[in-house]
Amino acid sequence: MKQGLSLRVSQHLALTPQLQQSIRLLQLSTLELSQEVEQMLDENPFLEVSEDAAVREEFGLDHLNTPVSQDNQEFESATDSIAVGAQDAGLSSQNDQASTPEANAEVSSEAKLEESWEGDGTVESAPDDSEWGGDAPARKNNADDSDAEASDLASSHESLQDHLHRQSLSLRLSDEDRAALHFLIESLNDDGYLEDSLASLAAGLAGDDLNDAEALEQHFAIALKLLHHMEPAGVGARNLAECLGLQLLDCRDCDATRAAMAMCKQPMELLAKRDVKRLSQLCGFSDAVIKEAIGVIGRLDPKPGRRFVNVERNLVVPDVLVVPSGRGFKVTLNGDVMPRLRVHDIYANAIKQHKGQSGQALQQRLQEARWFIKNIQQRFDTILRVSTAIVERQKNFFSHGELAMRPLVLREIADELGLHESTISRVTTAKYMSTPFGTFELKYFFGSALGTETGGNASSTAVRALIKQFVLAESSKKPLSDNQISEMLKEQGIECARRTVAKYREALRIAPATLRKAL
Repeated sequence: MKQGLSLRVSQHLALTPQLQQSIRLLQLSTLELSQEVEQMLDENPFLEVSEDAAVREEFGLDHLNTPVSQDNQEFESATDSIAVGAQDAGLSSQNDQASTPEANAEVSSEAKLEESWEGDGTVESAPDDSEWGGDAPARKNNADDSDAEASDLASSHESLQDHLHRQSLSLRLSDEDRAALHFLIESLNDDGYLEDSLASLAAGLAGDDLNDAEALEQHFAIALKLLHHMEPAGVGARNLAECLGLQLLDCRDCDATRAAMAMCKQPMELLAKRDVKRLSQLCGFSDAVIKEAIGVIGRLDPKPGRRFVNVERNLVVPDVLVVPSGRGFKVTLNGDVMPRLRVHDIYANAIKQHKGQSGQALQQRLQEARWFIKNIQQRFDTILRVSTAIVERQKNFFSHGELAMRPLVLREIADELGLHESTISRVTTAKYMSTPFGTFELKYFFGSALGTETGGNASSTAVRALIKQFVLAESSKKPLSDNQISEMLKEQGIECARRTVAKYREALRIAPATLRKAL
C-alpha cells in the first residue's frame, strides 16, 4: 500500500469552553445559579460583587435585537466594570434608618435617668443590667424588636420527640422502663410510626445475649403501651390500621365508632375503594352505619407526626415579571435574582503591568472572569427574549386566564427567535414567570393541540382547566365519569377521548368518580 499526503477541507462544529459554560449557565435554575456565582467568587480573585451603578442596569426590551453570540474580540475590549443586575437604591437611607433606633434608644435612656423613682406610678422602671457587670443589651420597645420577636417565635419549633419526652416527664417509671420509652420515642419516623418491631429493636441492643433480648422486649412492650396513650393520638403505631384504631379509642362510643374499629381490622384496600357492601358483610353492620363509619375515619389523621415536622418551605422566586401596561403587558426581569458582578479594577490593572509565565496564568483567570460575566448577561437576555415571545403568543391567557390558553410548541418560539429547540427547552426549564394569575414555570405555557369541530385547535392546558371546572361544578352525590366529561367536551366542540380525559384528570390529581362520590 503506497503512502501519500492529501489535503481535505471540511466544516465541523466545536464547542469552546466559553460556549459550554454559556449552555450550562442557561439551564441552571435561580438557586443553582446563585450557588454557581458563589463558587466562582471563591475561586476567581478577579470577580467581585458590584455595589455601584452597573453599566447595564436593566435588561429592557431594547436589548431584544442584540445578537445572542458576539465576537470574542468585541467582548475582550469591553470594560472591566461590566455588572449584571438592577441597581440597589436607597443604601444610604437604609443606613440612616438602621441608626435611628439606636439614637432613639439613647434619648429614651437619658429621659429615664431624669425620671424620679417616686413618680406617680405611670412610668415603668426596669433594672439596669450594667450595674451587675453584664453585657446584655437593653431591650428597646420599637417595631424592629417586635418583628424580631415574631420571627423568633415563628422559627421556634418543637419536634415530635421533644413533645413526647415532655409528656414522659410526668410518668412514674423505673429506670429501665424510662430508658425503653426514651428509645422507642427516638425510633419513631417523621409520620409518628414505629417501623421496626420490638423484637428487632431488642435484638439490636442485646446482641447475642438472648436473656437480655427477652428482658428488653418486655420493657419495650410496657413502654409501647404508654406511648400509645400519649398525644398526638395514634403515635407509636406499627401500621395504618393500628394508627386509626388508636385514634378511634378517643371517639365517642356509638355504632359508627364500633363499625370503624371493625373496618380497621379488615384489608385497607376495601376502605380505600369504599366498598360498602363488602365491608357491611365482613363487619356485620348496615350500609348506613358503614357509610357513617367511613366519614368518621375520614376525619382521622393517618400521619399524626407530620404536624411536628419542620418543613422548609422553598418559595419560588420568579425570574420574569409580567405586569399590565396600558392595553398590553410589560415584561421585565426580576432584579432580585440577577447577580451584580464586575471585574476587580485593582487586580486587572496590576495584571497589565505584570508579564511572564505567571502573568499568562493570571491573564487566563481574568479572561475567565470576563467570560463568566458575559455568559450571565447572555443568559438573562435569552430568558427575556423567550419570555417576551411567550407573552406575545399567549396574550389571551394574561387577559382571561388558563381557559384562553392557545396551543404552543417549542418550535414556534425557536423559529421566531432564530434559536434551537434545545435552547428554548433549557430556557423554559426551572425558570418562572410572575403573572396576574400567579407564578408559573415557563414550560406551563407550552401545550399540545386538540382538534375541534370547527377545524381549529385547542390547547391541552385549556382542556385540563375545563375538566377541572367541570369537576368543581359537579354534584357530590353523582360525580361525573370520564365518559361523561368526554361527552361534555364534545358539546364544547373539543374532540377528547375518554383515555385522554383520564390522563388529564390524573395529571390534575383528581380522584376517579367512585372516590369523589359523597357517601
